[in-house]
Amino acid sequence: MAKEKTQNKIHIKNKRVSFEYFIIDTYTAGIVLTGTEIKSIREGKASLSDSYCTFKNNELYVIGMHITEYSHGTYNNHDPKRERKLLLTRRELNKLKAKSNEKGFTIVPIDMFINDKGLAKVSIALAKGKHFYDKRDNLKEKDNKKEIERIKYKYD
Repeated sequence: MAKEKTQNKIHIKNKRVSFEYFIIDTYTAGIVLTGTEIKSIREGKASLSDSYCTFKNNELYVIGMHITEYSHGTYNNHDPKRERKLLLTRRELNKLKAKSNEKGFTIVPIDMFINDKGLAKVSIALAKGKHFYDKRDNLKEKDNKKEIERIKYKYD
């Protein structure tokens, strides 16, 4: 009898990214976690807001990611705001490092999920910051779409 895989519904998003940045390129990276961190992520207790990625010794780290302490973790519990190493190929790391050194570019995590094999993965993006007027344009577009949908619904 084959063992059925359970569906992992963990999908933690950073909602501010699309508002704050233009996304240029995306990558999926593995993340180095401790035992209590992965248990907290499986409970959905993590936040990507105010987090960003930076290079240290030619390795990429995510900083500012908050993973709540595991409720049943005793003295083995982790620091919720510690820096976590991201796992990418050397070619991807070199490309990201070259691009992030250019003015205006940064690397930000978009979302975190658990794949079919049960491993935690982080989608990161090479992004360029938006100016205030770009954000205002996005809000206008969003309001216009809502208004159109409201009118369609009213007359249907």
